[in-house]
Amino acid sequence: MDNQKGSIVVVGSMNVDQIATCDRFPQDGETLMGISYAQGFGGKGANQAVMAARLGADVRFVGQVGDDDLGQATIENFRAHSVDVAGIGMSPGMPSGVAPIWVDRNGTNRILVVAGANDDLTGAMVKQRLDAMRLNATSGVSVVVAQLETPQEATLAAFRLARDRGMITVLNPAPATQIGAELIGATDWLIPNETEFELLVGCPPSEEAAVTWARTSGCGVVITLGGEGVLVADGANPPWRQPAHAVDVVDTTGAGDAFVGGFAAGMSSGMSLKDAVTLGGACGALSTTRPGTQVSYPTLDEVSGLGVPTPQFSKGS
Repeated sequence: MDNQKGSIVVVGSMNVDQIATCDRFPQDGETLMGISYAQGFGGKGANQAVMAARLGADVRFVGQVGDDDLGQATIENFRAHSVDVAGIGMSPGMPSGVAPIWVDRNGTNRILVVAGANDDLTGAMVKQRLDAMRLNATSGVSVVVAQLETPQEATLAAFRLARDRGMITVLNPAPATQIGAELIGATDWLIPNETEFELLVGCPPSEEAAVTWARTSGCGVVITLGGEGVLVADGANPPWRQPAHAVDVVDTTGAGDAFVGGFAAGMSSGMSLKDAVTLGGACGALSTTRPGTQVSYPTLDEVSGLGVPTPQFSKGS
């Protein structure tokens, strides 16, 4: 692959969403007939990679699928979105990650995520694949993104290598859980939502709490607040807020991942922090105007239509 300003590596999860709609949820031991069924591609890592690719970034993915039909379909979905799949491995005898989802007539959902091969990703695998990409200052890659749906050992290996080679590390601490001190220490930008921030810090998001976190941890924080916009603190400058874009919300599923993908694309293209946050906010907002996850993600032209700064990607030598 040619070197390109705006290259991103996403280390993370891939799931197939299996969505069944029903009039009501069955009781214990009860069988009901459902209304409809749909299958889609998800996993926080996959969502973020697809969003960045839709903006024109050069995206490479590192992760693990099972040696089953769902794993192959996941890889083909990435190819359809121009995401490089050389860093994806297959785990013999293991299923790919899935997320069976029930949705009732009120829109209430029940979700069971089964990680499958996502849990098989190791630090050694990640290091070997990143080395095979010749990931360094001349590789064109400037941002490495990860989440918490794969083992933290794997993420730490990626971030250590990225830090050693002068790249920006972005961690989306989802699903909410405790994070090892070494991983926090290797993170440049943490992007939690309100719930995830409160679990980490012990209090709801506020400007004071965000600044304290940034100064204590040594990494900047970008807190997504849904309709309230975004709160940003880097520990060195005064905290600031980015208002949410006014849109007609249909479905908020995957909006946080759209923000992360947009933010990463902006940072990789050399945008300022404020412009990258604005871009991420636009991606997240537009994704809520259509149902679904990856299928709801906007194109570069759609984002540009909101009048926000957009990334410029150019070929390198």
